Amino acid sequence: MKELTPSPYILEMCNVSKTFPGVKALDCINLKVKRGTVHALMGENGAGKSTLMKVLYGIYIPDDGGELILDDKPFKPRRPIDAINSGLTMVPQEISPAANLSIADNFYLGREITKNKFFVNQEKMNKRAAEILEELGVPMDVTVKMANVSVAKAQLVAIATAVSNDAKIIIMDEPTTALTETEVEQLYKIIETVKQRGIAIIFISHKLDEVFKVSDEITVIRDGQYVDTKPTSEVTKDELISMMVGRDMSEMFKRERFDLSDEIMLEIKNFTREGKYYDINFSVRKGEIFGIAGLVGAGRSEIVEGLFGYKPADSGDIYVRGEKAEIHNPLDAMKYKIGFVTEDRKLTGLFLNLSITDNMIMPKMSPYLENLLVSVTKAKKIANLQKDKLKIKTPNVDVITNNLSGGNQQKVLLARWLLLEPDVLILDEPTKGIDVGAKAELYKLMVELSRQGKTIIMITSDMLELLSMSDRVMVMHEGHQVGIIPYNELTQERVLELASG
Repeated sequence: MKELTPSPYILEMCNVSKTFPGVKALDCINLKVKRGTVHALMGENGAGKSTLMKVLYGIYIPDDGGELILDDKPFKPRRPIDAINSGLTMVPQEISPAANLSIADNFYLGREITKNKFFVNQEKMNKRAAEILEELGVPMDVTVKMANVSVAKAQLVAIATAVSNDAKIIIMDEPTTALTETEVEQLYKIIETVKQRGIAIIFISHKLDEVFKVSDEITVIRDGQYVDTKPTSEVTKDELISMMVGRDMSEMFKRERFDLSDEIMLEIKNFTREGKYYDINFSVRKGEIFGIAGLVGAGRSEIVEGLFGYKPADSGDIYVRGEKAEIHNPLDAMKYKIGFVTEDRKLTGLFLNLSITDNMIMPKMSPYLENLLVSVTKAKKIANLQKDKLKIKTPNVDVITNNLSGGNQQKVLLARWLLLEPDVLILDEPTKGIDVGAKAELYKLMVELSRQGKTIIMITSDMLELLSMSDRVMVMHEGHQVGIIPYNELTQERVLELASG
């Protein structure tokens, strides 16, 4: 009897659809992943990437009519344990380990190695976990509790755990978001090692450079529909962006320049917080987009947290429109018409369990009150106007914010501050974790706000974003201000030279 030749694909998802009340999230999506390759899954926020992966992982049950084939066999997961037992592992963007257990204990959580059938063989678990991490080039003390492990190392542990569990496919969702450049390079090496073991990786990222660096093939989905699959070597960055957004994005980073007012909107003098930043001095003009650059740990976020009163400076002065401002907490900052879109929208920005409307009106409810109660009609009317203005993809403004994609969550947070009509808007990593289409929309909005005379202070690690959007850039190095570069002298080399000390 002739043996059947195994398919080159470890996974085939054919005509997969998923409908929620009032929304068709997936409409006949196709995804075919080859064995031992990195397959990038690309699309804007809200395109359906997460929904597709949740179908694959057994979190969502797909509509009738589609087919999943895993390792040449029909695959119908009904819960995550079905996926795990079949060789699928998901490494999410935000790792949630058992913090009070050791690295080795997390490695074997739920599948502990035992002796005499009843007792945990801690010594063997420690030894095997250490060996696997060593093989992957990330040696660690596996007896350390996960509570004492960095986010980056926790992610590497999660990947190593998948390898130890004989994974066939590892799903990596924005794996480099919390990593430094050195850690990213380390992750790339691990990905190569994993590929050599014949394990396939589904790689989800908004960072196009890393997609082109690590992936072998790319599948693009848009608005819940399949667009195309191509070998990475046969597609350019511009082509990929056009596939994702359905329009030409060649003008994405070209902002209009116009003469700025001489009026100083905000000034900081001798701003210091021990251990974080020292003797910071700068002024920002009306309508200016003022960038702050620096390596991780340089003190960029800490400065604006002090300015907003979230973590006040130990010494120094703040002046708004030439008058000294007393800012000891965020409420004080808001009185001076300063808004702050934080870097971590989930932890310090949004109330994820509340609706879009509730999140938008939260800082100031007085405009929506009738007889001391919030008028739902008034609140929804304003929320809908903001939804349309910022192109927030959602069926309605009653949707719980946690159910939105990252880019749309960011727009909700931005909408909240715009409702307060700030004169100064602080944006800390405003495009972190959002797709190119949402970025382009945000850039246009920033330019429009600048034209209206709003002052923007922007912290970003995206060099292209920094160079393209800023009128001036202040560079930080280890808590110290090392230079302010005007737009006409702004180059990547100059910024990196100063940032590196």
